[in-house]
Formats: sequence, structure tokens, C-alpha cells
Amino acid sequence: MFTVTQHCLEGRYVFNHIPLGNALVFLSEILGISYVIWTFEQNFRAKPVLTTMITNSILNGVADTVAQTVTAVRQRKARQKALAKKDGISIEIHDLSEKSLPTHRADLYNIQLFDVERLVRFMSWGFLMAPIQLQWFQLLSEWFPITELNKTTATIWRVLVDQVFFSPIGLGLFFIFMTVAEGGRKNAVMRKLNHVFLPALKSNYVLWPAVQLINFRIISLPLQLPFASTIGICWTTYLSLKNDAVDA
Repeated sequence: MFTVTQHCLEGRYVFNHIPLGNALVFLSEILGISYVIWTFEQNFRAKPVLTTMITNSILNGVADTVAQTVTAVRQRKARQKALAKKDGISIEIHDLSEKSLPTHRADLYNIQLFDVERLVRFMSWGFLMAPIQLQWFQLLSEWFPITELNKTTATIWRVLVDQVFFSPIGLGLFFIFMTVAEGGRKNAVMRKLNHVFLPALKSNYVLWPAVQLINFRIISLPLQLPFASTIGICWTTYLSLKNDAVDA
């Protein structure tokens, strides 16, 4: 059913660049997260863990949808340029049959449909990690309570412990989870970790210490994970592109 719908949307674009299917998925996610935000306080009081899991899952879905859309836009632009220059002959794109393309250029011209399974993997990761992250933030607040006398010191300790311990472990688990969920085995896991773990960790240390400094210092505990996940849309988009680049 969904495959049929995908093929019906294939070749349709918003603003001549963004695949219509991607735009519709993104719109549905925005509607979902808007409802979650609207009812967050009420739902968090009743079911804090489940509310956080659903919120985190949708935000991860938004991030992967953005990443897939970025890839699709890049592919479309590359395809248009390559087709326009093919063999030095001016050819209208709509008159060109895909079968006439040289086989060694096939990968360049191929524009993938929206990967629903990949989206599910990212949303599952956000869903499963939410209770762990929530518990972690609670532990940090207990280990380093912020009072009027030690606001700065306690905040710095929270950030330091979070970045030294949780960040590298969480990042490693992310790549392991994604690889296994994609059907990869030990060799695939090791290959991915060897290629992307250290660059991603370095990028993590550019962004997250500053984010967590604001998070732990200003944001109340119930909103710390949603805040981090919202900022994390850009971060998860980056991870999605990194993870996909190794698989390509």
C-alpha cells in the first residue's frame, strides 16, 4: 500500500526541488509534534516517561526526514546537471529515458524514494533512548544539585560528567543500533565505528557542551530532554547523513 503511494508521489516536487513525499511526511511530523507540545505539561504529569519517549521519537523522525530531504535535493541537482551535460549534447530532461544512461553513471542519476524503514529506525532509537536519557538527567540533578551558592560549579560538573561519560557511550550505541537494525553484523559495526565514531565525537564536542550548559543551568528538569532533543534535530540530521554516507 505504502509502496504504491510512494510511486504515485515519485517525480512530484515542491518548489521544483523538495520531493512531495518528503514534504508530506515532514508536515505530518510537524502536526504531531505540535500536538505533543500543546499537551506536553498535562501528559508529562500523568505519564512522564511515555510522554518523553513519544516526544523524542517524533523529534528524531523530523531530523531523519530533514536528512533524507537534504540528500534527495542534492541528488536531484546533481542529476539535472549531469543530464544537461551528457555527451555535450543539450537534452531536455523530460525527453531522456533512464535506460539510455551509461551504466557507470547509474548511481549518480538514481534518486531514492523516501526510506520509511530508515525513518522507523531513527524514531525507534529516539523512543528507546528517552527513558535512559531522562534517568541520566535525573541522576545528574541528584549528584550535582544546583543551589544559590553553587549554580556555576554544579552546572559545569553536570556538563563535564555528561560529555565525558554519556556522550561517547550514547554515540557508540547509536551507530551500533543503526547498523544492527539495518541488518549489519560485527564486521559492519566495526567498519562504521572505525569510519565515523571519532569524527562524530569531535563534532559532538563542538556543539553539545554549550547546549548542555544552557540546558542544565536554565531549563527545568522535566523540559531538559525535550530541549536537548529539539536542539538535537540538527545534530541527529548530521548523524543521519553520517550513518547513511558509510552505508552508501
